[in-house]
Amino acid sequence: MKTELERVLPQEIEARSFEIITEELGNRKLEEAYAPIIKRVIHTTADFDYADNLVFSPNVLEAVREAFQKKACIVTDTQMARAGINKRALQQLGMESYNFISDEDVAEQARIQGTTRAAASVDKAASLNRPLILAVGNAPTALVRIYELVQEGRLKPELIIGAPVGFVNVVQAKEMILELPVPHIVARGRKGGSNVAAAIVNALLYMVCER
Repeated sequence: MKTELERVLPQEIEARSFEIITEELGNRKLEEAYAPIIKRVIHTTADFDYADNLVFSPNVLEAVREAFQKKACIVTDTQMARAGINKRALQQLGMESYNFISDEDVAEQARIQGTTRAAASVDKAASLNRPLILAVGNAPTALVRIYELVQEGRLKPELIIGAPVGFVNVVQAKEMILELPVPHIVARGRKGGSNVAAAIVNALLYMVCER
């Protein structure tokens, strides 16, 4: 039996993908304000569980708009997440992204403290003394360190994106972030990844700038 391919022009593939996502969601109602974020994560992962797994803190989109107005810098826990963020959208908003995982001072700090580079990267981000959006797609230790610094009053990010994937302390670390009185978007459960963190950032960027 011959499989028929759908005829779609290259520039139409993304739009057609979102049409399919909407069709397959069927009667499932997404909160309108968050639908673009949820659909972009589904588009990135082909996983409809994110329609239920993504958790948004109250008034998070207002907090994001304020963060963008402040030109908050986006700090990721992996180079992959940073690479996945749309550079043109960042430039339109006059924003920057950073990843410190390969920095020598971060590696040394992690060695001295007996922790992970991802956790040490959070300390470096906190030392920037700038408005911060923290996007975590891999390391639960980064989320734990964010939680600790927020609780100690040493860090007050504009937004936390908590989307690490895995089995060890992943669920627990995400639940810790959900307890914080800080704007957050969390992919609850075991699922996530650097691609999910980047997709959430991009969805937020696309909501406020021209593509």
